Amino acid sequence: MAERSTAAVDVADNSGDKPLTAKADQSTADGVAKNPERDTDSDEAQGNGMAAGAEKQAAPPELHSGHKLARRYRLEECVTRLDGFSSWRAVDEKLRRAVGVHILPSDHLRTRAVLAAARSAALLGDPRFVQVLDAVEENDLVYVVHEWLPDATELTALLAVGPLEPHDAYQMVSQIASAMAAAHREGLAHLRLNPNAVLRTSTGQWRIRGLAVNAALRGISSDTPQRTDTEAIGALLYAALTQRWPYENDAYGLAGLPKDVGLIAPDQVRAGVHRGLSELAMRALVNDGATASRHESACTTPEELVKAIGEMPRIRPPEPAFTAPPEYQRTTYQQGTYGRPTPPGVTQPMQAPPPPLQSRTGKALKWGVSALLIAALGLGSWQLADALMHQGDKSDDTTHTQTTDGGDKNGASSAPAAAIKIQNAQEYVATGEAQHPNDVNKTYDGSTSTYWRTNTFLSGPELAPYKPGVGIVYDLGSARELATGTISLRYSGDHTTVALYAADSLTPGSISSMTKIGSVTTTGNTATVKVSKKVKSQFVLMWITAVPNSGADPDAYAQAGYKQAVTEVKFTG
Repeated sequence: MAERSTAAVDVADNSGDKPLTAKADQSTADGVAKNPERDTDSDEAQGNGMAAGAEKQAAPPELHSGHKLARRYRLEECVTRLDGFSSWRAVDEKLRRAVGVHILPSDHLRTRAVLAAARSAALLGDPRFVQVLDAVEENDLVYVVHEWLPDATELTALLAVGPLEPHDAYQMVSQIASAMAAAHREGLAHLRLNPNAVLRTSTGQWRIRGLAVNAALRGISSDTPQRTDTEAIGALLYAALTQRWPYENDAYGLAGLPKDVGLIAPDQVRAGVHRGLSELAMRALVNDGATASRHESACTTPEELVKAIGEMPRIRPPEPAFTAPPEYQRTTYQQGTYGRPTPPGVTQPMQAPPPPLQSRTGKALKWGVSALLIAALGLGSWQLADALMHQGDKSDDTTHTQTTDGGDKNGASSAPAAAIKIQNAQEYVATGEAQHPNDVNKTYDGSTSTYWRTNTFLSGPELAPYKPGVGIVYDLGSARELATGTISLRYSGDHTTVALYAADSLTPGSISSMTKIGSVTTTGNTATVKVSKKVKSQFVLMWITAVPNSGADPDAYAQAGYKQAVTEVKFTG
């Protein structure tokens, strides 16, 4: 049974029309060359036999920088105009973060297919793909909102510098193949998997942009989507190893193979190519797996490609290169040589130290100093003895005035503060949306590897005016008087401002109705709040009003921006 891609849902039969590549030169890309989040739309030939059709397009809507969609997404820069749709870099003013937006008229012939593809891709939720955040049909427009990764670099830009190192190429093909295998298990195909659609983040992770949506925007479909995507992964690996496109046509800034030569193995195109990766690329491309030295079975699905990668010996990263320290250079700051460099080849003789004072004046000076020292020691001894005698006289008078109360007070002040066990907690939302309410219990589970985090904000450190703050209310079980609150944080940087308030319940009213009992601002990973106002309360609000700027955190699925995460909260009283 022939496979069908979800990216081709409701796309009309385009047989007999001109292919989309005939219109590729009409696209515009404002500032595309410098933008790592661009979506280049020149349909350069991949040689994979994908069908591409162009229908009669509806007139594109009149849009401009500053235009706002849904009173939320402000368009900033148009990066693509092609076949009746446009792609933009925009700002989500509600969450204060950059996003990408594809826009097309609601009467466009591909509207239904684009909406279906976007909604299917959004349900996948795999962090290895650039996430679809929204798909909306509003008035006469349809727009798809997706993540924008300002810290990521396209594979196109990486290959413009040179081929990838074997370990980097191995990581790329491994991560891309496993991601596409997961997508195909959910019935999703890409069909436009090229160097423009593959991104490497600043942390070294590889991510795929435009799953299903890019193909739907261009009306691309395939009867064998798994084979199409597998061949595309093979082409990506081939280009990464050789800095050449594995077809006769030049594409994506790469030169194609010489004409009438056919498909030759990467290790025959460029010296020093890893043999195992070269054979893997050939197995994924349309050569039925035949190479110059082996005849392995072809990989026709991403799942088979993942299996073939797993059977390879693991390629380790290169050893770090250490720079040898400079040779020790002897300084010329010696007595008699400062300011007069020694001529080359001439050894400067060491100067003998001056003899001690042997003259008559020198002897007199030594005797004078000795006499002064003896006099000083005698005077000091007499003063010490006098002070001890007076102290003994006063001791009898002061003994009876000492009380046990003073000793008790000193003992109480030195007693360590007792830890207060947290019984329950709930996220406090002053205005807007909650952050991650299901994770509040991770802030007092005794493990610093778990956490509750805020959303990522575009500006900061202060959360106002977007939000007055974010926080969690803790139940201490009974009314307690706090001494300190220690909050362990995941991110350092700029500064984090934390305050503690006495609340009346797990769901208190406004901040103004609570009593502030202490606050602190820190640039490190620990915020220790010392209580400045003694108040007994069963409920305590930890309130964060400023967060630092930190890089992308793939483990937390958080992009670069202003954010904070709380790993552990402890109270003492």
